[in-house]
Amino acid sequence: MIHRGAIYKSLAETPRDFGPCAITIGNFDGVHAGHRKILRRVAALAREEGWKAAALTFDPHPSKLLAPATAPRLLTTLDQRTRMMLEQGIDQILILPFTLEVAALTPEEFVRELLVDKLGARAVLVGANFHFGKRAAGDAGTLEQLGERYSFETDILAPVVWRKRVISSSEIRRLIGAGNVSTACRMLSRPHSLEGTVVRGEGIGSKQTVPTLNLDTKAEVVPGNGVYVTRTRECGGQREWPSITNVGYRPTFDGQHRTIETYLLSALDGAPPEEISVEFLRRVRDERKFENPEALKAQILRDVGRAQTYFRRLPEAAAPAR
Repeated sequence: MIHRGAIYKSLAETPRDFGPCAITIGNFDGVHAGHRKILRRVAALAREEGWKAAALTFDPHPSKLLAPATAPRLLTTLDQRTRMMLEQGIDQILILPFTLEVAALTPEEFVRELLVDKLGARAVLVGANFHFGKRAAGDAGTLEQLGERYSFETDILAPVVWRKRVISSSEIRRLIGAGNVSTACRMLSRPHSLEGTVVRGEGIGSKQTVPTLNLDTKAEVVPGNGVYVTRTRECGGQREWPSITNVGYRPTFDGQHRTIETYLLSALDGAPPEEISVEFLRRVRDERKFENPEALKAQILRDVGRAQTYFRRLPEAAAPAR
């Protein structure tokens, strides 16, 4: 069942009855396993107390305003992020425009003016590495002290660890960039996916190797060059296909531009999709240059065999296209 909630894009849009609420604050990029733990705890606490489950996030990412040269590439778009937050049981999300005025708020002003006066926070839940307020002067301890002053409960959650590694958006970005999509999948609690439109390629695949769907995406975090087992879904539709995807420059054909080319492992059955989402499940090999198109085609067929073996071991993933 899809949990449908309200999304507000400014303080002016928030209703007077936004509170009382249990609320969490953060960028939530990727909505990874650590974020999901906090969001589910917010939802559970709100249900227990008869409050609303809320989240406060920012757009743009604060570092894009305060330190643009070092701002991270984002794992998810704003729409993807809010959709996944609602799926964890959140009732309402405030997307606060991050401005110089917001950045200038002291920790106490942030708590008093936003959390208490505007949003009616009765409980605030954050991760242990939470920082807030002007120059990030406030931390989890500061929040607890202000909670006592302004009469709201504070819950500080420990980081989520997977195989002795702390799950974080920055670690997931590093893994995906290195092509380690399977470990990133574990930390995200879902596959990393790229969404975009299907565009016309140069026709090389259909003529010399195998036909592919060429993805044009605005995603900021793309897996490192290589060949991957993937799952391709039609955006806004019901069809999906097991697939294999190459990310790179097509060195066999002296390519000059990075492309994302997906070969479907089951029948298309109908018109080609206009928009797709490609989920990256496992890395198969590095991209490399072959002597000729025939050698590349032979390798692609071997790659396909490896992908088919992967899907046979996951019957639910290899279900026929719907």
